[in-house]
Amino acid sequence: MSVHLRIEGARRGAEHYGPLVRRYAQRMLRALTLEAADLSLLVCDDRVMHRLNREHRGIDRPTDVLAFAMAEGMPMISVRAPLGDIVIAWPTAERQAREHGWSAEREVCLLLAHGLLHLLGFDHATRKTERRMMARTHLLMSTALPRRAAVDKLRRRSSKRTE
Repeated sequence: MSVHLRIEGARRGAEHYGPLVRRYAQRMLRALTLEAADLSLLVCDDRVMHRLNREHRGIDRPTDVLAFAMAEGMPMISVRAPLGDIVIAWPTAERQAREHGWSAEREVCLLLAHGLLHLLGFDHATRKTERRMMARTHLLMSTALPRRAAVDKLRRRSSKRTE
């Protein structure tokens, strides 16, 4: 398994999130039995993400995560196939984590899982596919986060509202 990490833009914070994202990615790939795959990760600031989002999607603002797949659909597991690139803007992840009331590490893990699923051909164009993708995202997060991180913190909180 080869997970390549690059950090671009402002370094404050990126040194913490870079190695963390790599560790999460290795755990997720192992859980998906994609140990032979190559994955490229870029942890960047909002300025870099803004530029990438404008260049590749024509959207003139930063976003939280971008995924650039090398091939469509599920990759071949037996070949050392490159999956693609995942770009995560750590300042956006930190802001979103504060808004959701959980740790930035959990948010970064969620963004990584989301990006990885896009590389594998999953999408969230309809409510049905969005629910499936979110379920898979939570499964991947549970393989990457330490047990004490409580991936289902959001579910517990939302289930209290419905009781």
